[in-house]
Amino acid sequence: MRRFFLIFYQFTFLFHGIIFLKSPQRQLIIEDIYNDGKERQENSMKIFLDLLSKLSSDTYFRTLFYFRNQGTFINILRVFFPRDKRLTIDVNTKLGGGVILAHPYSSIINAESVGKNLYINQLVTIGESNGHRPKIGDNVKLYSNATIIGGITIGDNVVVGAGSVVVKDVPSNCIIAGNPAKVLRYIE
Repeated sequence: MRRFFLIFYQFTFLFHGIIFLKSPQRQLIIEDIYNDGKERQENSMKIFLDLLSKLSSDTYFRTLFYFRNQGTFINILRVFFPRDKRLTIDVNTKLGGGVILAHPYSSIINAESVGKNLYINQLVTIGESNGHRPKIGDNVKLYSNATIIGGITIGDNVVVGAGSVVVKDVPSNCIIAGNPAKVLRYIE
């Protein structure tokens, strides 16, 4: 009986699915759906069902979906199917696909641009300073309470340790931590 109600609840998100089918951000949304290592589906119906499942079970993903699809109809849907109010993504952020929202409780994403496969934990702040916002590369992991502010650039394949404060440019392929953050080691 419980499974029946779960399936019924998923199908209450059909309007979201229709928006997905017409969305110019469709490819990025597909990358977001399969960001957790699950095998990516090529079957359109399976992708559609996976989308409904993720929208119904993950409010963080729903927030990301609403970020990718904006408009009047989305605002109406948000009344009935609210986003998570503890995750903020600035509308001017250019956000690549494959975003992994690993419990991003009380996190803020306000960057100039973010590459593919961004991983975010709780209490992460990506913000501006004096009107300048960070640029973040591909495959960056931001762990708990990391703070990235100002007009800096973070390269590809960077791991930012918990509690780090990043205020200077970071090269690609490294692990950084501390306040202020310093390169601990380079990744080969």
